[in-house]
Amino acid sequence: MFENQTILVTGATGSWGHELVKQLLEKNPKEIRIFSRNESSQVAMLRQFANEKLVFIIGDVKEKDCIIEACAGVDYLFHLAALKHVPVCEDQPLEALKTNVIGTQNVIEAAIKHHVKKVVYISTDKAANPSNFYGFTKAMGERLIIHANMLKTDTKFVCVRGGNVLGTNGSVIHVFNDQIRTKNLIGITDKRMTRFFLTLEDAIKLLFKASYESVGGEIFVMKMPTCKILDLAEVLIEASGKKTVKIVELGIRPGEKLHEILFSEYESKNTIVFDENYYVILPTIDIPGLRKHYSGFSSVKLESYNSSEGLMTKQELKGLLIKGGFLS
Repeated sequence: MFENQTILVTGATGSWGHELVKQLLEKNPKEIRIFSRNESSQVAMLRQFANEKLVFIIGDVKEKDCIIEACAGVDYLFHLAALKHVPVCEDQPLEALKTNVIGTQNVIEAAIKHHVKKVVYISTDKAANPSNFYGFTKAMGERLIIHANMLKTDTKFVCVRGGNVLGTNGSVIHVFNDQIRTKNLIGITDKRMTRFFLTLEDAIKLLFKASYESVGGEIFVMKMPTCKILDLAEVLIEASGKKTVKIVELGIRPGEKLHEILFSEYESKNTIVFDENYYVILPTIDIPGLRKHYSGFSSVKLESYNSSEGLMTKQELKGLLIKGGFLS
């Protein structure tokens, strides 16, 4: 699919982008365009990869002309660019709207103009029944991407929705380890809190699978293990070897949920079991041929997909952290 193809990755200098580019290079593409607005991150990535197939473009998805120019000659597009931190989006909702919603529409229009074969939009569990502005903007982005399949274009648009990925920029693991090292305590907003987690490497492998097998108009939902944030804190404290680290409960932040969901009760009515790694949410709008394509798949038996269910044991969580390279 990607061999000898030109690929554009927006927001490519982030953690997802680094791992995506690393795995894309193994597929022998013609060119990978790194599109982001952070000059220093691009320079660091250039030095890290030192690969002539990478082309670096400084730009912002909020600027339509810029993304249109970057899309010229592109075969596949991965749209990762977004404002992602919940408190930032709560404090600056207009900026979140411009990047996550208007920026996504700009990507859609640029892809259509240049006849890109497929656009893959990376979404989040916070888009399911959103409770914060970040979640609302990503849910709106999903709707725009899905609806783009109704436009007069050969470009296919698909969403991939996942939960927290271990070790990404701003990840709770880095925050907790820094607090253990510098403050001898860990701050948790609520000890009952649970989250979905997956290693970055596995998340990108699943992302490729959705890229290969999607037909356009659906939301691929990653099946992900879940854990208590308190268990994660205790495993990291144990690994640190420190005996005096305290856990302090801080209270839930604005827009934060106790438990996340990857699909809601409303969405479950249109969700099928794709395979052992994915569910697929079908849109309520009628995209020609889509429901027929999935007619042989079974409907889900879950009312919703909630992070409070099927929790990992501490030993399983430790194994996941070892797999991700966060514990020896």
